[in-house]
Amino acid sequence: MIVSAHVAHRKNLRSEMMIAPTIETERLVLRSHRAEDFDGLLAMYESERSRYIGGPMDAGKVWFGFTSDVGSWVLYGTGAWAVDRRSDGVTVGQVSLNQPVQCPELELGWILFDGFEGHGYAREAAEAVRDHAFGDLGVGTIVSYIDEDNARSIALAERLGAHLDLEADMPAGKPTLVYRHANAKDSSATSGLGGGCSA
Repeated sequence: MIVSAHVAHRKNLRSEMMIAPTIETERLVLRSHRAEDFDGLLAMYESERSRYIGGPMDAGKVWFGFTSDVGSWVLYGTGAWAVDRRSDGVTVGQVSLNQPVQCPELELGWILFDGFEGHGYAREAAEAVRDHAFGDLGVGTIVSYIDEDNARSIALAERLGAHLDLEADMPAGKPTLVYRHANAKDSSATSGLGGGCSA
C-alpha cells in the first residue's frame, strides 16, 4: 500500500508541536492557518494563477488541500503557514514545508495572492522557512518542485540559492523540475537525502 510505504520512509519532524510555529521576519509574520484563510486560497486556486500548481481547482479540492496542510502539523511537524504583512496584517500568501504522499522529498513551496508580487514577500517567507528547516528542524536538504513553465518560481528558487537537480526523484505522476536547497552549513546536504511535494 502506497501510504504505508510513504509513512515508513518519511522522517517525522513532529515533537509536541500541534500547529505551525510563528516565524517573524522584518516585514512578515508566518502563522498557523485559521479557518478564514480558506477564502483567499480558494480565490487563488480557482483562478488561472494556480495553473502551475495543479489548478484551477474546485472548492472541494482546495478544502482538502487546505485541511491537509493544517493537519500535517499534527502528524508530521510540517505543513503550511499563512503569510501576513506585519504593517497591516493583510494575508499575502502561503509558504509551506511539506511532504504529501506522492512526493519523495520534503518540499519548500510558496504562493502569493494576486497583487502582492514584486515586493519580495515570497523570497522573505521562503528564506525564513528554509532557515527554520535547516536550523530548528535539523533537515539536511529540501527541494522545490516547480513546473518547467513557471519562470517566476524558477527565478525565485535560484535567488534562494537552489540548484536544478537532474538526478532527483520526481513526484508520482507529476513531471516537474526539482530545485534543491542545500544547507550552506552542511556540505553533504546535496546528497539527495531529505523528505517532500505540493499539489
